[in-house]
Amino acid sequence: MTEHLKVDAEQIRARMEREGFNIFARLPAVYAASRTQSRNFLDIAGGLSVVEWRTLWDLAEAGPLTIRDLAAIQRADHSLLSRALPDMRKKGYVTMHKDTRDGRQTVVALTESGRAAYDRAAPVMAQRRAALRDVFSQEEIRAFAGFLDRLEEFLRIPTTELLASRKTQEDA
Repeated sequence: MTEHLKVDAEQIRARMEREGFNIFARLPAVYAASRTQSRNFLDIAGGLSVVEWRTLWDLAEAGPLTIRDLAAIQRADHSLLSRALPDMRKKGYVTMHKDTRDGRQTVVALTESGRAAYDRAAPVMAQRRAALRDVFSQEEIRAFAGFLDRLEEFLRIPTTELLASRKTQEDA
């Protein structure tokens, strides 16, 4: 004989409310929504990927950059860019050359075709940033970025250090 299980709507509501404050659980959903929205804007802007757009934007604003510099600016994994850049070179968006000062580094530069792709996408992506400013003031965006900096700093603390810190506080 099977037991009749009852779903408790109040428990579900309470759990959802608590999870609304779970930053760790919220971040993946926010990231996914941001990427989806970016892709939708970029489809309108000529079909660039998010990595292509970010790379073209960085190169258009900062000039030739090493892959390490691009990764640092984008707060992205170096290997993600290393995988994306050969396709961007095949598409004619960028050139890649060994750094004459440091042969271990590759310098990436924007081509005319890459500049044209950037010029097509830039106004559409600027509309996205403007729409965000309709929702958040510049002051709120700065504050939010500060919170993200603090969260990122926290997330980079070694687990063993956090556990030791919590144990010490509990022992006090």
